[in-house]
Formats: sequence, structure tokens, C-alpha cells
Amino acid sequence: MILDTVTLQTLRVPLVTPFTTSFSTQTARTVLTVRVDARVNGVETTGWGECGALAEPVYSEEYAAGAADVIERFLLPRLAAASRDDRLTAETVGEVLEPIVGHRMAKAALEAAVLDAQLKASGLSFAAYLGATRTRVPSGVSVGIQDSIPRLLDTVAGYVDEGYQRIKLKIQPGWDVEPVRAVREAHPDVPLQVDANAAYTLVDAAHLRRLDAFDLLLIEQPLAEDDLRQHAELARVMTTPMCLDESVVSAASAADAIHLGAAAVINIKPSRVGGYLEARRIHDVARASGIAVWCGGMLETGLARGANAALAALPGFTLPGDISASSRFYAEDLTTPYVIDDGHIAVPTFPGLCEEPHADALARFGDAARVVSVA
Repeated sequence: MILDTVTLQTLRVPLVTPFTTSFSTQTARTVLTVRVDARVNGVETTGWGECGALAEPVYSEEYAAGAADVIERFLLPRLAAASRDDRLTAETVGEVLEPIVGHRMAKAALEAAVLDAQLKASGLSFAAYLGATRTRVPSGVSVGIQDSIPRLLDTVAGYVDEGYQRIKLKIQPGWDVEPVRAVREAHPDVPLQVDANAAYTLVDAAHLRRLDAFDLLLIEQPLAEDDLRQHAELARVMTTPMCLDESVVSAASAADAIHLGAAAVINIKPSRVGGYLEARRIHDVARASGIAVWCGGMLETGLARGANAALAALPGFTLPGDISASSRFYAEDLTTPYVIDDGHIAVPTFPGLCEEPHADALARFGDAARVVSVA
């Protein structure tokens, strides 16, 4: 691949309702988009990537403005050099960028754009490239922290009526046992799980054990992201399966978590682990170890939602992921919206990872695009 230009643009896309977790409340999604204009074997092509970083460094140390800076100052020069040396492909992006420590979400956005361009040039869908085995995937929905239990029950009932196959409740100290109890009593047969986003410590083990009464699919990331040992200790005293999110940033860390007994389930977010190719490697490691995985989300727009569906169509993804309809978060998506049909999202068959975004949406939601020449 020969890179010609890379375009960075930051968008602010309104959410249909505020989304509250243990670490923040979002009313709009700040989206850093990456557009790559390139030539693959002489074929002119364009690829798009979306950075998962939030506006502030509250989910991880990355944030959207910082990702834009590190891409332009440190990552793009390395990709440009690889392009000039005729050694740039989607499969080599990770190796080329490895000397830059961290910044996985920024790297993931670049890898996605290069991979999208490469696949579009060859006319290959992302699902076919990955080796996906399904044409549709079950759709789960993530429910943020609400201001009351009655409102939570109304919200969950609406999603159940829409056909979602799994409900995930965000929890935090003071909003955990009673909300979960209420939802379980109202929906005794709905697959249900909870996500703490590292809001607890091991001191809370006795309290968290009360969640075992509600037949949950899993409890996700209850403790700090850097403490696999304490997750393993908590897993030993709970019957609810332990799932890791923020703690798993690579195939190597996934293998460590599995070996320590800290993860019976892994949430794979491509942006968190440095891209879709590392996400596939984590899937392979977990599947070889008999560990279930599912595809998490970062409130993706249509630039990444379909790619997540293709990833979730791999055989090791045995639990419903956070691949909801576009309308769950956005009144207007950047591409053709994804819809839920019989509780499922269709795996895209078009070439590449995503459709071309709507120019009017980019103009309405975005600031001035910055074009970086890398030729």
C-alpha cells in the first residue's frame, strides 16, 4: 500500500439519551475519524477508521484530542516510512507502530483505516477476511445507570420489547444489588449481566457476592484494571462468572488472565486492544483455552459497528455482544443505520469494514478536517 494522504476529523455526535457509567455521563460521542487515501497495487482506494477514545481520559488513559496528536506526530510518520519502503499492509501496521508505547486506540483507528482501504481495493468483505462463520449475530444492549429503579425498569422493558437478546446493566457502589434484583424479578428469563467498570475493590467481595442470587451471565470488570490477582481471588468466592474488560489489552494479557483464573469470560473491544487483528488473536487464545468471549462496544458509529458485527461472527464469540442498533445511541448515524431484526444484527457483506460516511453528517457534526500529506 502506498499512502497519499490521511485526514483526521473530530466529530461530536449527539446521543439520543445520556449514557451514564460509574466513570462518566455522556450526552454526545466525541469521535475521531481517520480517512486514508492510498493506492493498493495501483488501485486508488479510500479507507475509514474510528477511534474509540472518549473526550476525556476516564475509561483509559487515551482521549480523542490526544489520539489525534499522537497519530499525526508519531504514528503517521512511521506508516509513511513503511509506505515508502513498500512494506505497508494492514497486517504490518501493528509491527510498524510497535515502538510507540501504548496508545492502542489511536493505533486501532489507523489499522482499521488501512485495513478498510486494503479490503475495498480487493473487493473483499471484512467478514470473509476474518473467516466469520455466521451471517448475523445476536444483539445485546448496554443500559446505563438510571436515576431511579422505575425508570430503569421502563428502559429495560423497552429494550426487551425491541427484541434484544441480552441486557447489560451498568452498576456502581450504591447502584447494584437492588436495581439488579428489580430487573431480574421483572424479567426472570432474560439473559442478564452487569458491568462495574472497575468501580469496586476486593473489600467489597461480600457485597458483590449478593449478586450471585440473580443468575447472571457474568460480572464484568468489578475491580481495578491492573489487578488480575485480586480478580482471581474474587472469582474464587463468587459463583457468577468473572469477565474482564479493561484488564485485557492484548493476547498476552488475555493468556495471563486465563492462567491466573481471573477470567472465565473476556469482553473483546477492538479499540481497547489495538485493533481488529489483535482482537482476533485474543479470540483465538480464548477459544483454545475454552474461555467464552463476546464483543464489547465504545458507542461506535456506523464506521465501526458493522466491523464489530463481523468480528462477533467468529466461532468463539458464544455470548451476545454490545452490538445494538444504531438507534440505541444515535438519531442519525454516520452511515446507513444498523437495525435489529429478530434480535440480531446482520453481518455486512460489502467490501471493507464500513460504508463511506455521509458527507453532510461529517460536515454537521465535525470540525474542520485536517489533511496530512504522507506521500
